[in-house]
Amino acid sequence: MNPVRLDSFDVFVSIVRCGGFRAAALERGVSSSALSQTMNALEEALGIRLLNRTTRSVSPTEAGQRLLERLAPALSDIRLAVAEVDELRVTPSGTLRINAPAPAVDHYLCPLAFDFMDAYREVSIEIISDAAVIDIVEKSFDAGVRFGKQLAQDMIALPLGPALRYAIVASPDYIKKHGQPQVPHDLVSHDCIKRRYPGGTLATWRFADGSEEIEVTPRGRLMVSSAHNELQAALAGRGIAHVFDDYAKPHILNGELVELLSDCSPTLPHWFLYYPSRRLPSATMRAFLDYVRSYDWQARTQRHPIAPVG
Repeated sequence: MNPVRLDSFDVFVSIVRCGGFRAAALERGVSSSALSQTMNALEEALGIRLLNRTTRSVSPTEAGQRLLERLAPALSDIRLAVAEVDELRVTPSGTLRINAPAPAVDHYLCPLAFDFMDAYREVSIEIISDAAVIDIVEKSFDAGVRFGKQLAQDMIALPLGPALRYAIVASPDYIKKHGQPQVPHDLVSHDCIKRRYPGGTLATWRFADGSEEIEVTPRGRLMVSSAHNELQAALAGRGIAHVFDDYAKPHILNGELVELLSDCSPTLPHWFLYYPSRRLPSATMRAFLDYVRSYDWQARTQRHPIAPVG
């Protein structure tokens, strides 16, 4: 076999992808005759015909199809490698788009984004609060946030903040009128504030009793769809709420709410920031990921306190 120029393989892939010499020539900014000469030289070097040519169409031969199947992924990897080297010289700038549920936005993503934008003045961040499970690639997001690590196999996950816990809370007035549950099963006789997720399912309340997990389906007259509304109802004495303790903590400290069944609250997984493993991260995304890894979560509350619900 005669020596082959590697760029001629890229020409071959372009011709097949574009469906002809003319379209490929327009894409590459060269003449059709130049591409034809390149293909003739490639076929001569390999000693086999790669393209079926007619006056109306161009299609790969069996040999061409086999070569194409091996070349396309290899050329894609080469382009990624070149782009990765090129990205090293780029200063983080532009917009990051992140999709995340409201609790993660309130207590972790917003404080992180505020500090990151202070450190990188050329970067903008768009945060979409959404609890629905979506395809972040299809929706043009750079990253998403989800609870736990149950993500698609082609995603990379990075812990966002410390481990979580739920708090069961009620107002002093509610407890004075209705009493205080002593064990999780006592909740079935209380007016609990129920929550429906975007997908339509109702939230269940889980507790830990040693190695045993207890699940309680809350009963009550009020149903909401957000943690803010659930907390608002608890503050108004409308029932017992089940919210992340980041929401409840300020109100527990000032006496507006009382935490119940704290000994039964299980430790939960982290929020996870996730992003596509096959998409080359931009300089901005790499800077953001490094910032997440080194972020001081202990100090975030002092820098960015969450406004209480009132």
